Amino acid sequence: MSVENQPSERARQIREKAQELEQAAQRATDPAERQRLTNKATHIREKSEQTNSAGDGTVEPLEPL
Repeated sequence: MSVENQPSERARQIREKAQELEQAAQRATDPAERQRLTNKATHIREKSEQTNSAGDGTVEPLEPL
């Protein structure tokens, strides 16, 4: 992988992790756990957006939930 692709690859990995957390939140039966997972996914998605902004100047759209 070239150096120029690393920021977008990292952002993609972050988005995937956020999606996994969202799916886990949907399966959670405990409301507190569901909220915790949703909050963590939101935080990770925000981090992904920051990573894209600080990267190469391009912004990749987030996948819909």
